[in-house]
Amino acid sequence: MAGNSSKRGRQTVRDMVLSMAAVGVVVVVAYFSIPNADGKGNGVHAVPYQVELASAKRAAPYPLLGPQQLPDGWKATSVSYSPNDKGHAAWHLGMNTASGQYAAVEQSNGKRDDVVAQNVPGAKPDGTVTVAGQEWERVQGDRYRALVRPAGDTGTTVLTGTASYEELARLAESLTP
Repeated sequence: MAGNSSKRGRQTVRDMVLSMAAVGVVVVVAYFSIPNADGKGNGVHAVPYQVELASAKRAAPYPLLGPQQLPDGWKATSVSYSPNDKGHAAWHLGMNTASGQYAAVEQSNGKRDDVVAQNVPGAKPDGTVTVAGQEWERVQGDRYRALVRPAGDTGTTVLTGTASYEELARLAESLTP
């Protein structure tokens, strides 16, 4: 009778492992097939940003920029406004571009060099580009590249990410005060 008990214990463990594997398969299939906020199951979760943008524009001590509408195929993935980030107001809007790269609008009334260094580690000047009649400084960092320009008299705007300079210029074109 002791042999039957041992066999039954092994079957119970085996059944439990098989059940857990079946549940795991269902979870993985559900994760990749349930639509996100943008209606697609591509793993990028879009977030609404217009309300946060409107509120931040009223509170910011510099002309805060944000797109009224993102370029086709782009999705906002993160948004925040901190009226007191280390003594400075900071605006962030992160996006996934149509090509699957990362791009962000970063604005702060901190010192220009500090704002650039914080958002583009290893930043080195890489020329200039004119977008929609405004001159932007191109900056290449260790991992990210960026377009940089003043935000009024007190702030700095950094468009940064793994996105190409062309995608960052497209983002610059979409920004409105």
